[in-house]
Amino acid sequence: MKFLFAPGFTSSGPVHVALALGAMVAIVSALVGVFTVVRSQSFAGHALTDVATAGGAGAGYLGVNALAGFVVGSLTGGVAMETIGVHRVRSRDVATGIVLGAATGCSALFFYLAANAGSSTGSTQRILFGSLFEVAPDTLPIVGLLSVVTVAALALIGRALLLSSVSPEMATVGGISTRSVGVIFMLTLAVSVGLSSVAIGAILSTALLIGPAASALRMARTIRGAMLLACVLGVVATSLGVLLAYDSYNWSSRHTPLPVSFFVVVVVVVTYALTYVPVLRRRATTGRS
Repeated sequence: MKFLFAPGFTSSGPVHVALALGAMVAIVSALVGVFTVVRSQSFAGHALTDVATAGGAGAGYLGVNALAGFVVGSLTGGVAMETIGVHRVRSRDVATGIVLGAATGCSALFFYLAANAGSSTGSTQRILFGSLFEVAPDTLPIVGLLSVVTVAALALIGRALLLSSVSPEMATVGGISTRSVGVIFMLTLAVSVGLSSVAIGAILSTALLIGPAASALRMARTIRGAMLLACVLGVVATSLGVLLAYDSYNWSSRHTPLPVSFFVVVVVVVTYALTYVPVLRRRATTGRS
């Protein structure tokens, strides 16, 4: 197995932290991501990544923990989007666009202030693209707590959320407050984006949120099956990302490892592309017949 695991991989403390944090974030992102895709709110998820970027940049400039900046920024953006566009899909898209523009402007401001204050470019790269190997071990309990709270909130509104996602009219007739459900879900989405920003960076967190969920929904026959499969795909993506990034240190004479986020995104994209193979085969079979 030496060809697969570089020396020191299984005994490295940063690797253990990276694998544990990556697994927790992948599971939360997968569960939230399935409902995000079903509710056609991928654009909102993407917008929240830019809000998370603003929060992380602000935290970096103020010298605050990046995780706090990611989560607080995402929560602020999520509440703003749900407050502005609660009634119609068009209003929701407009709200998302407004929050997206404001977040991008704030990100530019905070990065500019940090650069003029003499902050290192390394912090900017960590905010944008993540660095699982540099996550402090004391971050794990906080991520674990946020993960448990997010999954618990999702489980609490699970049935109502699914019904309101598939048929808002039937949910309303059944006495479900679609607005309350939407607000709670938006908060879980915001926390999920904040957590995934720590793992693979704010700008790439959409890949971990949408990719495994979209792949699972194409392959599974039920929502529960899709959620389980999405969790597996997400954990595999982050674990392979950590392994390949660690191994990449020995791939060149310069011994410069490639970022974990790059490999995670590659695995996510390749997995999603593979879900099209059965479709292409069916089309080819139909064409021949």
